[in-house]
Amino acid sequence: MKTTIYAIIILAVLISGYSCSSDDDNNVNIPISNPSPLVNAAICENGMAGVYPCNGYDLVSRIPLSTMQASKGNDSWGWTDITTGKEYVIMGLNTGTAFIDISTPDEPIYLGKLPVATTNSSWRDIKVYQDHAFIVSEADDHGMQVFDLTRLRNVTNPPQTFSSDTRYTEFGNAHNIVINEDSGYAYIVGAQRNTGPYNGGPLFINIQDPKNPVNEGGFLSTGARAYTHDAQVVTYTGPDMDYAGKEIFIGSNEIEIVIADVTDKNNPVTIATINYSDVEYTHQGWFTEDMKYFILGDELDEQRVGFNTRTLVFDFQDLDNPKLHMTYTGATAAIDHNAYVKGNFLYLSNYRAGIRILDISDIENKNINEAGFFDTYPADDNADFNGVWSVYPYFESGVIVISDTERGLILVRKSATP
Repeated sequence: MKTTIYAIIILAVLISGYSCSSDDDNNVNIPISNPSPLVNAAICENGMAGVYPCNGYDLVSRIPLSTMQASKGNDSWGWTDITTGKEYVIMGLNTGTAFIDISTPDEPIYLGKLPVATTNSSWRDIKVYQDHAFIVSEADDHGMQVFDLTRLRNVTNPPQTFSSDTRYTEFGNAHNIVINEDSGYAYIVGAQRNTGPYNGGPLFINIQDPKNPVNEGGFLSTGARAYTHDAQVVTYTGPDMDYAGKEIFIGSNEIEIVIADVTDKNNPVTIATINYSDVEYTHQGWFTEDMKYFILGDELDEQRVGFNTRTLVFDFQDLDNPKLHMTYTGATAAIDHNAYVKGNFLYLSNYRAGIRILDISDIENKNINEAGFFDTYPADDNADFNGVWSVYPYFESGVIVISDTERGLILVRKSATP
């Protein structure tokens, strides 16, 4: 089916004027186009929503990269303004960070962009705390941009070019940022690998006063690899009572998972490490809501080993003794990327296979099933780095955010039950 409709996609792109010109991230010159979505809403019927293969999820709207003056998309996150009730997408681009009002999701409004702090980069990550966005990038000397999201309430003539409220520069480039909203700490990961005392392990930044971040040290794991590519940090409420109320760090450290107690920033302690067979690149994972299980993706195993999308589930009921619980194999050969849990579902960004929604309600009995999908890369499901970079499923409206490396921002929603 994908081969059949590929020509349709090319024709649609040519008609719309969609452009991803320039392979050089530092020399992008794309004019602003009409900020209205490129593709109208489409119900998922007979396995298709417009030109997109689907199962149980409808296309709501889309904003192309050309509208946001970019040639590549990457990470995304969300913010709900509790004062107004409006929902906003924050999307990383190679040229900066875009802010989109999706309160009327079938007519999203591109409000504008916070440009890069230094140079363009295909890697940019965002998290939110206390109505502020915190943004890092792998661009040299980028540091951390802090942007007060309440400023978006006052945008009357979009799109605008924004400036950051604060720029924290005690580190240069970083791969990602993790925030524990309970404690008010940001954890900068993948920074200062060869130049700092933590070898790319997390840096502890106190952001309880968001516009005045404070350096409080970092963590050097005693595991086989200190460098952390991605992580989750929680105030622990899981079944292991030895760590009740502690601030627990789960690091995806390239060749292993690291579990650490980072409650005392002056004395962080490695609790345990665990690896698995066919390790290629331990990339990112997320706790189930009861914190019994940790669900992990290895970004390079599909491409290098050759099996279909592999999702690994670890039993973390005893943090001192983690163990592999089960392995789920997906329907396609596509590479897995970021995945997030909401309720009984795992929302997996699966590059060329789009987003896949997995039912994890019976994970204890080693049963995981695909509940639906929305495929933003109709051409094929090969193990290559195109298509969906990330997914954000946490809006109360039920709108799901897809950030696609080539197609920009795509909003989808679960199909109505007949």
